[in-house]
Amino acid sequence: MIQVLIVDDDPDIRDILAQEARQQGWSLIEAGSEAELRCALASTTPDILLLDIRLPDQDGLTIARQLRATSSIPIIMLTGMGSDVDRILGLEMGADDYVVKPFNPRELAARIKAVLRRTSGELVGAQQALAPDHDYRRFAGWTLDLTARVLTDTSGSPVALTNAEYLLLEALVDSPKRVLSREQLLERTHNYDADVFDRTIDVLILRLRRKIEANPHAPKLIRTERGAGYIFDAVVDRA
Repeated sequence: MIQVLIVDDDPDIRDILAQEARQQGWSLIEAGSEAELRCALASTTPDILLLDIRLPDQDGLTIARQLRATSSIPIIMLTGMGSDVDRILGLEMGADDYVVKPFNPRELAARIKAVLRRTSGELVGAQQALAPDHDYRRFAGWTLDLTARVLTDTSGSPVALTNAEYLLLEALVDSPKRVLSREQLLERTHNYDADVFDRTIDVLILRLRRKIEANPHAPKLIRTERGAGYIFDAVVDRA
């Protein structure tokens, strides 16, 4: 059974999601503050976290950043209407998606299913044994296991990626030496009906550069083509 943890201090929001969760056959854990969230996480590991950006004892952005440093649990941020800055910051902190309040419960359920479908129930970045029948891509000493959805660095150590970061890297290694527009990358990383915008890709590129570039401020692997998009400037080999 899918276990959803919602963190929102508005009981009406939690009640709406509780009704939808029952219809979907999901297990729902409710928290109204960071303290209640920490208590819940001490006893269980949910499949997905719905995190309000405004909480009474801590802001959701800080919580998302702290959680992403130690966990790969998918995070969907709940943001206010028209808060583009909050959405961008949420993505920068490691969130996989965002939903604007007030939301349609069916839309939120669809977003949850889409994120879980992309993660395939596995923690992206978790170390898994290599297998001869896996599909690999190698570039600049890095190895991306497309079957296990694992990235390892030049020393062979796994590098934790959020689901959105993994999908972006997969799109880039699939088309090396080729300029990809923001629209093309959005299509690859958000393959469902969502309110996404060009800045989303810019944020993901920034996050990915921090993880795979020797110097994120002077990137050599993911280069910006002004006015056109981005290009993955590396030789990619199948392994």
